[in-house]
Amino acid sequence: MKGLLRWLLLLVLAGVALQLFFVLRIALATVVDPQSTTFQRSEAWRIAVERNRFRWRQQWVPYERISGHLKRAVIASEDDGFANHEGVDWEAIEKAWEKNARAEERAARRANLRSNARPPRIVGGSTITQQLAKNLLLSGERTLLRKGQEMVLTFALEALLSKQRILEIYLNSVEWGEGVFGAEAAARHYWHKPASQLSAYEAARLAVMLPRPRYFERVPNSGYLANRAQTILARMRSAELP
Repeated sequence: MKGLLRWLLLLVLAGVALQLFFVLRIALATVVDPQSTTFQRSEAWRIAVERNRFRWRQQWVPYERISGHLKRAVIASEDDGFANHEGVDWEAIEKAWEKNARAEERAARRANLRSNARPPRIVGGSTITQQLAKNLLLSGERTLLRKGQEMVLTFALEALLSKQRILEIYLNSVEWGEGVFGAEAAARHYWHKPASQLSAYEAARLAVMLPRPRYFERVPNSGYLANRAQTILARMRSAELP
């Protein structure tokens, strides 16, 4: 019994130490620009193993040198309540659950009719802060434990960093293609110009890519990409910046 209690105590202490490490990393990000994220490092390793080459394009630029169009486009596309919520948009999560349930029902009906029916496309309700928490410090596992850790880190980010700093780190680290990370690398890769000079339409196109950047990198002439960019372009006028 004592041995079991000792192991439980060690597990609790390890958990507390891990949370302190995460909080210190986040606190450091208030003054130090993160040079890489857990997601970026795992992607670089995947590319090296699968492609037998190293690909990592990223150039940190301060918030002021990122086009306001891109900031508005990303907020309009990914998290239109970013400036006002406290890290989690519960209404968006509820809508995502309902949409996923309907998609699974339709997929089940199609599966009864066709054996080669495609699986449903699952959408998320994650905010920009949640996405940053996941990419900055966590693995790509999809478990309840990892999701719980993501929520803890989300609230820590909101408590320790300003909204502007959260958006700055997100825009400098998010994936925009295979081995392409951050607004500056994306702007130069797709539009051959710095992030500060992106037009409204160029920014909208980049924002639409975010849920599936590697896919849209392969199909730049996608009709969906063009149509969705027009929708985001219209929404950008009402997007609120922090």
